[in-house]
Amino acid sequence: MVNGMEFKQILCYYGAITLIGYLIMDFADWNLQMLVRSGKFLTFQLRPIHHRFFALSQKIGHRALGFVFEFLPCFFILQFIFKVDLIPKHLGLSIISIAFAFLINFYVNYCIGMTAFWLVQSSGIRQVYQVISEILSGSLIPLIFFPEILQKILFFLPFQYITYVPACVVMGKYSLGGITMDLSQIVLIQGGAVALVMILSEIIYRLAMNKYTDAGG
Repeated sequence: MVNGMEFKQILCYYGAITLIGYLIMDFADWNLQMLVRSGKFLTFQLRPIHHRFFALSQKIGHRALGFVFEFLPCFFILQFIFKVDLIPKHLGLSIISIAFAFLINFYVNYCIGMTAFWLVQSSGIRQVYQVISEILSGSLIPLIFFPEILQKILFFLPFQYITYVPACVVMGKYSLGGITMDLSQIVLIQGGAVALVMILSEIIYRLAMNKYTDAGG
């Protein structure tokens, strides 16, 4: 047992984050950056559709294909060949939590992509964020493996809601920094995080459009 997790639980955790990764994968920041750099973003200003809505719809379609060709094959391999139990303990909450993680990942990446309106090239910020997110979201190692003082800090940061929280919901138990919460409670907090990043995205978008307009489009 390592930090309260048995070997089977560790396998389940890594299996869960692998499957969740297929469902929430996103390149909105890179796509938006390329549109700004090439000047093609202007074409979206002329269309009767918000680019963010277009990008989100594009991501939903992309991940729908990922569900069929990535998620399902990997799930069957892990579940039936390697015998890793990946059946969610609470299916409804698991779906909601993964959907929230999907939205948080998209909106955060979109915010990073919008820095291209000021910097033109946002790949540096993107790379730094990816490294930080990989470590602090629980994608590399479970957050419960960190020192307790760091866990308490991570509890108040948004990164856990991208990977660690949905993985814990799938496994049926959430704990971090000595704080144990009911799954419905942590999913509700995760929903609040979604609302915050959506508001942040809108604020940055309006500032970016003012910048874009002032620069002559």
